[in-house]
Amino acid sequence: MRRKSKSANGAGSIIKRSDGRWEGKYTIGFDAVTGKQKRKSIYGRTKGEVREKLSAIIADIDDGTYIEPCKMPLSEWLDIWLAEYTFDKKWSTMKQYRAQVNTHIRPALGKYTLAQLKPHMIQTFCNSLYRGAPEQKPLSAKSIKNIHGVLRKALAIAVNLGYLRENPAANITLPRIEKKEIVPLTDAQVREMLLLAEDDCFGNLLRVMVFTGLRLAEAIGLTWDCIDFEKHRLRVYRQLQKRPLADGGFVFAALKNDKGRVMAVPPFVEQLLQHVKRQQIMERMRAGTDWQGWQSAPEMETYFIFTDTLGLHLHPQTTYNHFKKIATQIGAPNARVHDLRHTYAVLALQNGDDVKTVQNNMGHATAAFTLDVYGHVSEKMKDASADRMQRYIENL
Repeated sequence: MRRKSKSANGAGSIIKRSDGRWEGKYTIGFDAVTGKQKRKSIYGRTKGEVREKLSAIIADIDDGTYIEPCKMPLSEWLDIWLAEYTFDKKWSTMKQYRAQVNTHIRPALGKYTLAQLKPHMIQTFCNSLYRGAPEQKPLSAKSIKNIHGVLRKALAIAVNLGYLRENPAANITLPRIEKKEIVPLTDAQVREMLLLAEDDCFGNLLRVMVFTGLRLAEAIGLTWDCIDFEKHRLRVYRQLQKRPLADGGFVFAALKNDKGRVMAVPPFVEQLLQHVKRQQIMERMRAGTDWQGWQSAPEMETYFIFTDTLGLHLHPQTTYNHFKKIATQIGAPNARVHDLRHTYAVLALQNGDDVKTVQNNMGHATAAFTLDVYGHVSEKMKDASADRMQRYIENL
């Protein structure tokens, strides 16, 4: 026989079920169609546990802050969120969101309703990604931060819409991200790279990258209207992005932080680009009817700077393969194309450029970010600092 007790204020009741659990019932208003009271239940292993939950719910009802538990599965909500609440994101960002949702979040948590999600469940989920599993390698702290960030954003919208009272992903302890040491090319390696890089589209592209700090997609996407030979300026305002054919293939896209930049280029780079222009004109003449690039002088002015012998823009993977061959020859087999960008930043700082100038040339959102990434100083910079202090001391 089930025992029943009413709460002190009469707003709810507690009964013991035949299965041994305790059930608390409460009223949240009236059905608009039938006019009957809308009764809800909560459950617990002890009467005290149910009473505590029931008291909290009744207090929320009295305060007008009660939110009815949402029975929508997280998997369904993630589909809605991706389709309706992320339209302002870039294609590359959406690609990452979908990958993180479908690869990690949905398989682990998708079956739970929004109401069932609790902070400890999400904490356990993040911990499991860090520890790994028999058939799954542990993820890096940065990857886990990105996955958690997607889940937190999705649930934040659910809170705004009233599906959740609080975001269960808001107060999660994530593994500490260990910054990887940046390893730029040495002066000797830069010198050797310049000698080994062939006088072709790939070699010239790599030469420009190491002395401008351009990202690979930015460099491949450069067009002749980006360079002003009279003012000695290079304008970077877009990148060439590789997408699946279904999404358009190669397309021009906005820069990483949506902020274009104009930088002064050293005479070496300017002369190199003038050489590339002459080279491109000669290649068009040699290709004849096989040429697939620009067809007139006006058209050339907005066409790609770096093209193959038939006038087609370069492919990132082919460029990477060319760089790796050179990297191995100069004694840096683990170097990445992106390390040319790091090399430029360190060279600029070593040679006296202020952080604000380096920030602009690199296209970073803030100087603080530039300092955070390149705050470490090389041995050469340390020695130069000590020499300057010594000269000051001697002048005293």
